[in-house]
Amino acid sequence: MTNRKYSKILHDGPQQAASRSMLRGAGFTDEDFEKSIVGIASLGASVTPCNMHLNSLAEIVEDSVNNSGCKAVTFNTITVSDGISMGTEGMKYSLVSREVIADSIETVVGCLGYDGVVGIGGCDKNMPGVIIGLARLNRPSLFIYGGSIRPSEQNTDYVTVCEKTGEFSKGSISEEELISVEKVSVVGPGSCGGMYTANTMASAIEALGMSLPGSSSQDAVSDDKKNDCINTGSAIRNLLEKDIKPSDIMTKEAFENAITVVIALGGSTNAVLHLIAMAHAINVDLDLDDFTRIGKRVPVVADIKPFGENYMSSLNEVGGIQPLMKMLLDADLLHGDCLTVSGKTISENLSEVDPYPKNQTIIREISNPIKSSSHLRILYGNLAPEGAVAKITGNEGLKFTGTAKVFDSEEDGNEAIQNNLINEGDVVVIRYEGPKGGPGMREMLKPTSAIMGQGLGDKVAFITDGRFSGGTHGFVVGHISPEAYVGGPIGVIENGDKITIDAETNSISIDISDEELQKRLNNFKPNKELPKKGVLSKYSKSVQSASLGAITD
Repeated sequence: MTNRKYSKILHDGPQQAASRSMLRGAGFTDEDFEKSIVGIASLGASVTPCNMHLNSLAEIVEDSVNNSGCKAVTFNTITVSDGISMGTEGMKYSLVSREVIADSIETVVGCLGYDGVVGIGGCDKNMPGVIIGLARLNRPSLFIYGGSIRPSEQNTDYVTVCEKTGEFSKGSISEEELISVEKVSVVGPGSCGGMYTANTMASAIEALGMSLPGSSSQDAVSDDKKNDCINTGSAIRNLLEKDIKPSDIMTKEAFENAITVVIALGGSTNAVLHLIAMAHAINVDLDLDDFTRIGKRVPVVADIKPFGENYMSSLNEVGGIQPLMKMLLDADLLHGDCLTVSGKTISENLSEVDPYPKNQTIIREISNPIKSSSHLRILYGNLAPEGAVAKITGNEGLKFTGTAKVFDSEEDGNEAIQNNLINEGDVVVIRYEGPKGGPGMREMLKPTSAIMGQGLGDKVAFITDGRFSGGTHGFVVGHISPEAYVGGPIGVIENGDKITIDAETNSISIDISDEELQKRLNNFKPNKELPKKGVLSKYSKSVQSASLGAITD
């Protein structure tokens, strides 16, 4: 093994004897100092089902890397749980964790001179966090997805529980019925089972070329996932030998492939935020308008939750996303010459892939889509001069005009929804939840799920400068930029204002005159104090607009 570009600086020569002595204490042998060193960044932790098994996967990866002739060194970084913290102050730390994870991987690998890196993640923010870290380091690297959880025997999951809370607040079910669903719906380990943010980002990363073929759809507890880990050693050795780096893989065309697959799968709005941030980390110019451009020609073909009927495990049973990617490639919707961590191109990876079974109903033919263009709509207008992201499948209609009901926090909005104060024709506005003003850009799954549970999903709209969970569905618009705290127009909406959301013209507007809007903006002062110390304070000071991916550099 000759690729010791970074480790040799720390390991070679008499002047590095002290460094080697520390490594010998950590188990290195004479032979190990001649090998490429591969850092294995595991996000394993018992704080959430998504990640509770990742350290055991890391052990398989460590053996695989060592057996390949490299030397593996495993370390950990943090993870948090959106699902546990949803709807609380704790959720403010979720998007922040993406940056902490990226920073920590960069810090460990940069400090200790690892020649290659394997990242193992399994929840919403730690996947893009890993990729951002790998992109910054730009050393031979790959990502392993921890895999998806299977639905309960009752065909329920975490999002089911969220929506049942709305039914409870409406009085449609009893507390006992709610608790009975709660007790059976999450049987770990694995990430939430629909095409929510975790599975969306896993699919995007596979399409991007940064994980091995098939990695994104595998069940967390399965032989396929173990084999994914076993195959890592030979893959990372090949990347080291050929010096294939993230910058060779994560090109503009590769990001276009990722966007294409996300759209075809009906994926999460968070993909917009994360893909822009990931592209920024590898110096690729990607912006909101790329999603519109690609979305005009890419259909939604996957019948998967939250708006469909199936889970990721069902898609895995019929072949995962590889046959879908082949369909897209054959339709000239993918760039087949993009390199991947397998050492082969997308076209080469897909050349032997069999089509889906004829009787499957999860993935439609491209000629018979669920929606002929993207469900991810980038909206502009006097309410979002820098853009906003809508998730509109068409089930809710394509246009909504309603009356604003304004709340200055998620808690206030939740309370109103739970007390049945939201009515047909309302546009629920929750603001001061942006990246800087939250701070942390909380996800609005709790209020949107409650709205769905109350049967109002197609009767009200919901807009926010915060984010949405991948489990959110309904007529929803997030990432409204500029955000309220920095003086964006969402900050001056008043109760009773008419708001129009149009997914055909890709616009979002408040029905007041330009003069009235400017008058309100001139008189605007944020009504919220930000944290003075700690990680949320640091984040608020450094984070940029959601339209730029909420990056922090």
